[in-house]
Amino acid sequence: INHIVHNGGLYKRPFNEAFEETPMLVAVLTYVGYGVLTLFGYLRDFMRQWKIEKCQNATEREEQKDFVPLYQDFENFYNRNLYMRIRDSWNRPICSVPGAKVDMMERVSHDYNWTFTYTGRVIKDIINMGSYNYLGFAQKTGACQEAAAKVLSQYGAGVCSTRQEMGNLDKHEELEKLVARFLGVESAMAYGMGFATNSMNIPALVGKGCLILSDELNHASLVLGARLSGATIRIFKHNNMQSLEKLLKDAIVHGQPRTRRPWKKILILVEGIYSMEGSIVRLPEVIALKKKYKSYLYLDEAHSIGALGPSGRGVVEYFGLSPEDVDVMMGTFTKSFGAAGGYIGGKKELIDYLRTYSHSAAYATSMSPPVVEQIITSVKCIMGEDGTTVGEARVQQLAENTRYFRRRLKEMGFIIYGNEDSPVVPLMLYMPAKIGAFGREMLKRNIGVVVVGFPATPIIESRARFCLSAAHTKEMLDTALKEINEVGDLLQLKYSRRRLVPLLDRPFDETTYEETED
Repeated sequence: INHIVHNGGLYKRPFNEAFEETPMLVAVLTYVGYGVLTLFGYLRDFMRQWKIEKCQNATEREEQKDFVPLYQDFENFYNRNLYMRIRDSWNRPICSVPGAKVDMMERVSHDYNWTFTYTGRVIKDIINMGSYNYLGFAQKTGACQEAAAKVLSQYGAGVCSTRQEMGNLDKHEELEKLVARFLGVESAMAYGMGFATNSMNIPALVGKGCLILSDELNHASLVLGARLSGATIRIFKHNNMQSLEKLLKDAIVHGQPRTRRPWKKILILVEGIYSMEGSIVRLPEVIALKKKYKSYLYLDEAHSIGALGPSGRGVVEYFGLSPEDVDVMMGTFTKSFGAAGGYIGGKKELIDYLRTYSHSAAYATSMSPPVVEQIITSVKCIMGEDGTTVGEARVQQLAENTRYFRRRLKEMGFIIYGNEDSPVVPLMLYMPAKIGAFGREMLKRNIGVVVVGFPATPIIESRARFCLSAAHTKEMLDTALKEINEVGDLLQLKYSRRRLVPLLDRPFDETTYEETED
């Protein structure tokens, strides 16, 4: 399904997203593949039970067999019998900066991935297509590293207190003022962990008697925060404005269940870039609905801040909107800024309230000073306040890399999900056997990739996920594309029935489609 939206003036630029339908034969074969694996899983469990096959999975101790079980054996059926077959595709230990290239420790398994042993060999210069290093600030040399090292020698590594007690440094205050200026909001607050920024702050904003409307593909941190809040949660279809508006109408017309009283608050939870789909939120439409139905908007810019917009200010700038239209602007420093932690920006009253009532502010240890300095230096670089144009050049380079890489993959015949401007690029694999095979074949060719399967994705939508970086050179991308093309032919991954036609005279960012025979 291709979306090219202008929508009556809400959008100031074309909004191009593609989610090509899964071919029927591929879907059937994927279900058959999972069915065969499940049957063999039951067979192997039977053999383990009768001691025919060695049982290596966690089980209850014999002396506790009459107790209420702490370990539910059936719940781990998938991990034991499906995930274990391709476990070598995850948790690979790297031993270098996660930049454009990484070094990886070689490991082998002699018991079908139940345990691993290290050979002592280091695989050098693997092209890193998996880290969220969007602007290339994950580096061990340069201004950020020098500034962080200087602060480390002055402040040390830890703070050993919360912000409300003895952990409020001048560096924290400087960071928050800088972030507020960068976002164009009145005030901001920084937190030591991106996940906790969502999971611990949403319960401070809504509670019983409130309604949360959440996108079905929201991150686990948003889901956890919504559940911890005690508010009623309703899910709308991914990026589907008709579904969201229907829920808003029903909420206002019917009110709370049983009592029919009006909801105390209605909070819409969305992300800027969805990290598994590569799609960008339809923010102009979300804001229009939010204003129409007098609700609040919580925007998670974990993947979009730094990566979208002419000057890297995220999805709000990408659409040419005002930050005042977003009630709660959340983001993380773990991706584009090469650091750790998260932030919330908004009106001064909101931030003052969170300083008092947020669990992350009251109970969590303050951010480490060198990490704070890494963020300050990288944000100033993006804003051009370091006296250079390096930050602006990185934002532009990321945008160029994104369009080039996405276009080339589509020309090869792969099914690629998401928005044409999203640096998160999902390549569809579908079948369970191809998840592990793709990761292993790419590593053989010195390309590090992330592969994703059920339950992180729907069962028939396993994929490889590439994350582009401004640090990637065209030569690196061409090398990666050449190897991806080769592995795609080897594993027969070119499922697309809608091939891009490569035209030598076509402008860089334009796309032409031609329907081809399956």
